[in-house]
Amino acid sequence: MAVKKGGRRILIYSHDSFGLGHLRRCRTMANSLVEKNPNLSVLILSGSPIIGSFDFKSRVDFVRIPGIIKLRNGEYTSLSLHIDTEQTLAMRASIIRHTAETFDPDIFIVDKEPYGLRGEVAETLEILKKRGTHLVLGLRDVLDDPALLVPEWKRKNVLPALENLYDDIWIFGVKQIYNPLAEIEISARVKRKISYTGYLPRAVQSGTDPAILSEMNEPYALITVGGGGDGEVLIDWVLRAYEEEKEPPLSALFVLGPFMPPEIRASFRDRIAKLDRVRAVTFDSHLESLMEEASAVVAMGGYNTFCEILSMDKRALIIPRTVPRLEQYIRSTRAAETGLIGVLIDDGVRDPDTMLTALRQLAQQKKPSEVIIPGLLDGLTNLNRLVRLRFKSVDKRKSETVSNILSKAVD
Repeated sequence: MAVKKGGRRILIYSHDSFGLGHLRRCRTMANSLVEKNPNLSVLILSGSPIIGSFDFKSRVDFVRIPGIIKLRNGEYTSLSLHIDTEQTLAMRASIIRHTAETFDPDIFIVDKEPYGLRGEVAETLEILKKRGTHLVLGLRDVLDDPALLVPEWKRKNVLPALENLYDDIWIFGVKQIYNPLAEIEISARVKRKISYTGYLPRAVQSGTDPAILSEMNEPYALITVGGGGDGEVLIDWVLRAYEEEKEPPLSALFVLGPFMPPEIRASFRDRIAKLDRVRAVTFDSHLESLMEEASAVVAMGGYNTFCEILSMDKRALIIPRTVPRLEQYIRSTRAAETGLIGVLIDDGVRDPDTMLTALRQLAQQKKPSEVIIPGLLDGLTNLNRLVRLRFKSVDKRKSETVSNILSKAVD
């Protein structure tokens, strides 16, 4: 084995079954890495059906693997192929393995799931480990309620991967807000692998003003539910507040999400069409531009939305999802304790007056920039620093591997 010449290579596995969260986080990392490292190429492995709708910088590309979605009962099924789940998973694992072998990355970053979806990257991790690739597990700030995460990781036998396969664990958040592994019994060796990067900041790309902005002639609240597959409750609650109040504190722009069921999206559009100060779009890949122009944000509180709120320095009201995971609830309540955002918990009643009161209170809320948390938005700076350091260790490791091979050949 020879040390690879030419440009550096990073492979990113994006754990995504339904929604936009994992893909958008991985895209942000990839675009920053190639921007700061001229000799680097990044390849993303993703099952997202709309990955082609996003812009990627030069030297970032993706391999689309067959889509899988998680049903409400926890089972997985093929997104669009008329074959059973096990066949789809086998295809995904094969594509991942062959892509990794051919691309031969210096660093392999696995998003969230240590072994991948249903263990689909386990074999690839073993192969790349033997090649000297630096293996990184990338974790968002919050994974789930520890009461659920601990037995889940025990069932998946995750700890051996952290102990023996991964060289690093990068947490894309700050410990002051949350430690996603606090309740996991990990060894001192694994703890030494952990680095908190800070949250991944977002920026508006020049020349990306969405057409809908031409219709927003006064200050507006941006109401966004990410992919939209589970955003019905939030949209309905905010809409009922606007339907009840003839003069709401702000006009509104709803982003309904590409994965919202069509019949539900159509019913919301019918209601929105009857309101003078309310507009809607299904999806825009440049959500940062919509948020930059907004006076306030109402959202569910996924990781990427939270990063955008911090980056754009917007007063925000978060109505977190509580099923099937408590990730958004934990993130938003912890952030609210620091004063970064406001939170409104779904009580099942969803009274319009309760929502209107919360919307009016946004004007008195602090902006995120008024709350000082060291390293809060240093995620991309630290990501690039860590990557450059790891390139050096990869070179050393591969050189030692070559020396060992040559020594055995001489013997």
